[in-house]
Amino acid sequence: MRKRPKSQFLLCDRWFDRHWIVRHMEAFQDLIVIVLCLSLFSVMLLQLRGIFVALTQTLDYKHVTAKILFILILVELFRLLMIYLQEHSIAVGVAVEITIVSVLREVVVHGALDISWIKVASICGLLFVLGALLIVCAKTPHMDCMSANTKFCPIVYLEGNQEQKEREFEHSRHRQEIR
Repeated sequence: MRKRPKSQFLLCDRWFDRHWIVRHMEAFQDLIVIVLCLSLFSVMLLQLRGIFVALTQTLDYKHVTAKILFILILVELFRLLMIYLQEHSIAVGVAVEITIVSVLREVVVHGALDISWIKVASICGLLFVLGALLIVCAKTPHMDCMSANTKFCPIVYLEGNQEQKEREFEHSRHRQEIR
């Protein structure tokens, strides 16, 4: 009895290629991310227009600062989506940075003096944990990056170059022994 290939499965008496389905679903997912990027870009332009309108009317520093910080959050989200499109994985460090800026934006908008001491303590704890997570993310190489062995991952790429140089050295040494 002949076994079916692992890349195919039977559904409704038809054969479907799993790799074909995954490839097309990834393309559709990339399309969704591209639409999100374009939407974020249009929201950033609208927010910039809102900043210029706020600067021409009354000068409310708290309102303008909140809008500027919101644009910075949108820029970081845009960067996160770009990294996803390039690597097909979420950059945890960038997501933590976005969260830190978002928390600080809320503190600026509501004012540090107007927040109760319990909320200030919880915000400080959250920022401490996020800072520790950011340090861990900076020290730990990304697992997808390491398994991909591409130029985008400097650790693996350098290690791969080192291994290649060692193989070349062994090959040249072996040639010299033969002579």
